[in-house]
Amino acid sequence: GPFGLRPKMSMARRALPLARALAARGHQVRVVLPPWDCPEDSGRAWQEDGVEVVNVRLPPMLPLLGHLWLAARLLRSALGFRPEVIHCFKPKAYAGLVAAAVWSMQRLRLWRGRLIVDADDWEGWGGWNEIRSTSWAQRRFFAWQEQWGLRHCDGVTAASRWLERRVGAMRAERGTVWYAPNGVEQGARSTKQEARRKGQSKVLLYTRFVEFEVRQVVDIWQRVVEAVPGAQLLVVGKGLRGEERVLARQAAAEGLAETIDITGWADSEELPHLLASADVAMMPVEDTILARAKCPVRLLDLMAGGVPVVAHAVGEYAELVEDGVSGLLVPPGEQGAFVAAVIRLLEDDGLREAMAKAGQRRVRAAFTWAHLVQRVERAYGET
Repeated sequence: GPFGLRPKMSMARRALPLARALAARGHQVRVVLPPWDCPEDSGRAWQEDGVEVVNVRLPPMLPLLGHLWLAARLLRSALGFRPEVIHCFKPKAYAGLVAAAVWSMQRLRLWRGRLIVDADDWEGWGGWNEIRSTSWAQRRFFAWQEQWGLRHCDGVTAASRWLERRVGAMRAERGTVWYAPNGVEQGARSTKQEARRKGQSKVLLYTRFVEFEVRQVVDIWQRVVEAVPGAQLLVVGKGLRGEERVLARQAAAEGLAETIDITGWADSEELPHLLASADVAMMPVEDTILARAKCPVRLLDLMAGGVPVVAHAVGEYAELVEDGVSGLLVPPGEQGAFVAAVIRLLEDDGLREAMAKAGQRRVRAAFTWAHLVQRVERAYGET
């Protein structure tokens, strides 16, 4: 991995559930992490559902040398497992450094296993490079790492159809790209609250604030409240730059402060109950490379939890939601249609219930890790 299990979620919500699903199918699996973002895990290791989780010990973080030292510790721990497959999650940062070292070892015949790289976002220009507050030199390096790493490996697992196409065009004859979207773990249960106070409707915004401008949400919500008096907006999540505070200020300026409750991030025990308290979730998305590339695990959480969703038809949002069946999709940029879709679901109890059940069926049928793991196994076994 490129980082630890917290606070970022790629390893906790993608790599680790996949590892557990692989272990359940009889594979021996070690997850190796550089916990620079949660240093309290430095040097810790444990067993979790048949998976060995290893957080390498953090070295002194000296300029440049400390980064290479940490990457070397990751590589040593990975090779010490004597793996037949090394799967690097993201082609950037520490995972990208390890992938480059493994690729070189393959060329020198020092390791004969199979190297797979996972792409779950677009990291370079147009993607996370436009969002992260990193230096110009770091952004340049990450963009180069992504391009090089996705080409120099035995195969790529891609979390979205957009990534599947983009990486496939980059790799040409260098191997196959396997579509492996995010999923939920088997046995996820809805805690949906059926009771609803008369005259009160609750809409959920579950977000990191990277897919849209804050003003867009305020404008949407103002029009929803005008049509559905008494409606409440529950905001779960935070932005990278305090966008939730911007939302609170702009909402107050429009007289909407009493209609919005911003909770921030919730822990794993509280989150299902917060999601289940909503009648409808809205996921506004601007049509950007960042949005097209991602596979939003938050959307899967909502569908698995029985919350009908209104989303813009961008990238995997349109792949996961069956329009008119498990949710409502709106063309990107059509704000009036988005507002109308939210209002329609709030006013139609029967439609909400039908879409909630259809969303749960869709997730159980196609987006559990017990199902998706077979796609990844094919990537591991390709010759």
